Amino acid sequence: MSHVFPRHTKADLPTAVAGEGCYLIDAAGKRYFDGSGGAAVSCLGHSDADVIRAVQEQVGKLAFAHTGFMTSGPAEALADLLVSHAPGELDRVYFVSGGSEATEAAIKLARQYHLERGEPQRRHLIARRQSYHGNTLGALAAGGNEWRRQQFDPLLIGVSHIAPCYEYVDRAEGESSYDYGQRVADELETEILRLGPETVMAFMAEPVVGATSGAVPAVAGYFKRIREICDKYGVLLILDEVMCGMGRTGHLFACEADGVAPDILCIAKGLGAGYQPIGAMLCTKAIYQAIKQGSGFFQHGHTYIGHPVATAAGLAVVSALLERGLVQRSADMGDRLQAALVERFGAHPHVGDIRGRGLFRGVELVEDRETKAPFDPSLGLAAKIKKAAFQAGLICYPMSGTRDGRNGDHILLAPPFIITEEQITEVVDKLERAVSQSLPKG
Repeated sequence: MSHVFPRHTKADLPTAVAGEGCYLIDAAGKRYFDGSGGAAVSCLGHSDADVIRAVQEQVGKLAFAHTGFMTSGPAEALADLLVSHAPGELDRVYFVSGGSEATEAAIKLARQYHLERGEPQRRHLIARRQSYHGNTLGALAAGGNEWRRQQFDPLLIGVSHIAPCYEYVDRAEGESSYDYGQRVADELETEILRLGPETVMAFMAEPVVGATSGAVPAVAGYFKRIREICDKYGVLLILDEVMCGMGRTGHLFACEADGVAPDILCIAKGLGAGYQPIGAMLCTKAIYQAIKQGSGFFQHGHTYIGHPVATAAGLAVVSALLERGLVQRSADMGDRLQAALVERFGAHPHVGDIRGRGLFRGVELVEDRETKAPFDPSLGLAAKIKKAAFQAGLICYPMSGTRDGRNGDHILLAPPFIITEEQITEVVDKLERAVSQSLPKG
């Protein structure tokens, strides 16, 4: 009998014993293609020799040094590498252990930045509906997925949520893609004015929405308008690239595709590629200087921030992404994956949209292609597809609640960047089988 507290108490899970390239292997020897990289984590695949070596060497030299007393070489080197490739004025890196910690740190830094500058009235955070920013209470409050929030709502801080940029569902008939993006971006200005411009501290969004909506990118011009609005009212722009960053969308930083740079940026998942738990919050020089020239102390922290072994792994991962050309490979293989999905599912009567960037792709399922009506949530379609795909030897990331936290189903794909053309065919074949087995008959 297991004493592990699992994610779901009624699940009977196989035991993973090995990883090899794009595959995980269980105790019975069955191989599963890791088509979602766990949760968009395993960008390098499993058992990468260079990263394993970096972790082993660092453990042999220094496993832990608390950042209240010392810094470490791997942390300094990884920060330098990230900043040298970061967009805009991002200049400082605060290492944490995962995505929720990164977004929590970002929210608290935004608040303290305004305090240090003599604007204590700035306290409101604005985010978007159907977003996901993590599972700790602050991050959960920022997220706009009603299903995840519901039972914890009495514990959450108040956060305003405006419309997502979700063109497939929300763009009006006759409205251009650009005009749609400007319209929903302008909701930010409306909400800032409603709350009082002097009271808003930050706006948080994912450049490409991941788990809750299934790889939904913003339309052209949307984030540039968001940046303009934030600048106009002195509101910080926080971009959450925990899932979509680190090459996943074909850019090292996902916001590069939108031509904008944030004031604060959050990364995790692909930063450690699963070899160590690590995340990071990056901020601009101006934000850092406000703290340095003020109290000098960011009132935040965790025991394992800047962990030497985790940052050594992150350094090896980011170096591999850059030196092996894997960010460009993500873009190229992502185009091939998109083409394969469109060829196989583009005319499927129950596939409404196939979208994404790089190796971050979403397939949205609908009951009716013409009306875009989703399936009845009582069918549990996403869960059925996940189970059928797993049985077929494919790990993918189907989710329900695509539209509003309850209605809608999508499948998220985020395979390792080392995926081959033959493996793309394997993924699409197994996914087609799982969808066919799971759709309601008749």
